[in-house]
Amino acid sequence: MTRKPARKPEGTLRYGWTTGACATAAAKAAHIALTTGAFPDPVEITLPRGQRPTFALARERLSDAAAMAGIIKDAGDDPDVTHGALVVATVRLVAPGSGITLLAGEGVGTVTKPGLPVAVGEPAINPVPRQMIRQAIEESVAEHGGSSDVVVEISIPGGEALAAKTWNPRLGILGGLSILGTTGIVVPFSCSAWIHSIHRGIDVARATGLGHVAASTGSTSEAAVARLYGLDDSALLDMGDFAGGLLKYLRDHPVARLTIAGGFGKLAKLAQGSLDLHSGRSQVDFDWLGLRLSDLGAEAAIIEAARGANTANEVLGLSQAQSLELASAIATEARDKAVATLSGAEVDVEVLVFDREGGLVGRADGW
Repeated sequence: MTRKPARKPEGTLRYGWTTGACATAAAKAAHIALTTGAFPDPVEITLPRGQRPTFALARERLSDAAAMAGIIKDAGDDPDVTHGALVVATVRLVAPGSGITLLAGEGVGTVTKPGLPVAVGEPAINPVPRQMIRQAIEESVAEHGGSSDVVVEISIPGGEALAAKTWNPRLGILGGLSILGTTGIVVPFSCSAWIHSIHRGIDVARATGLGHVAASTGSTSEAAVARLYGLDDSALLDMGDFAGGLLKYLRDHPVARLTIAGGFGKLAKLAQGSLDLHSGRSQVDFDWLGLRLSDLGAEAAIIEAARGANTANEVLGLSQAQSLELASAIATEARDKAVATLSGAEVDVEVLVFDREGGLVGRADGW
C-alpha cells in the first residue's frame, strides 16, 4: 500500500488480489509445470476463507531444474502501489526431506529489525502468504504428484523502487516489497492496511527499544517533529487520519513517550473527540471553536467571525492576530482525549500543533 492518500472514486468499486494471492498462484503454477511439463493457465488457488479464484499467467519459463511463473497483480480499484506489478515465483527441486523453503528474490524485501511477524533475516513474506504458498504446493503434489521438497523464490521486478513509496524502509524491511495479505483479497480504499502499518511501526519501535515515537497527521508535521527532536525514521508513525487506530493499539502495546503532531484542523477534531480525522467522517465544529475562543477572552466580533469561518486555519489566523493561545488550548484538549483513549496505559503524551509551513504554533505535554 502506498503512503500517499488518494481520493475514493464514486460508485461501486472493484476488489483486487493481494501480493500474497498472486505469489501463491505463481508458485502453484510453477510447481505444476515442474511436475507435469505444462503450465496451468489460468491457475486456481484456495484462499484462507475458502474462495477459489483463478489467475492468468503473464510469464512462464520451464527448464529441467526449475519452473518460473509470473502474474500481474490486479489491485482492483484500490490505489495500491503494487497494482500492475509482476509477481514471479521460481520453483526448484531440492534434496528429499528438505521441505518447502521460501526465498526473497529481486524486489522482495528482507526483514532486518525485530518486532515484525517474520523473523530478522527472513524474506518479507508474511505468515498468511507463507501458509498459502505451502498449501498450494501441497495441493499441487496431491493433484499431480511430484515433490514438496522445493525452494520457492518470490520476486517482483522493480519492487525495490516501489518499496520506497511504502512503510517498508521505516520498518527495517530492506531490498524491496513485502508479500502481504490475510484474506488474499484487496478491499478498495480499506483502512485496514494503513492501520496495520501503524501497528507494525509500533511493534518495531518497541522491539528495538525506542522510548519516543511521533505520530503525525501529514508530511509537513512529520518533517517538523523529526527536525525538532532529531528522530530517526523508525520513530516516525504515519498516523494520517487514524488517531483511534494508533491510540487503541498503544493502549495494549505502550511506548514510554508519544508525540502526536499535526495541523490545527486535524487536531481540533481530535480535541472535539473524533478518533477518525478524515474529512469525510468528521468535521471541525466552528461553534465549538468559538467557545474555545470565548474561554480565552476573545472579543465578541472574533468569536462570531470564528463561528462563520470557512476553514479551521482561518480561525487559527483570527486567534493569532489577537495573540490568543488557541492552538495550545486545542493541543491540551487533544491530549486529554488521547490520554482518555489510552485508558491508563503508561504512555506520556505530548501534542504539537504545526502551521502549514511547519512552524510550531501550539503544544501540550505531559513531561
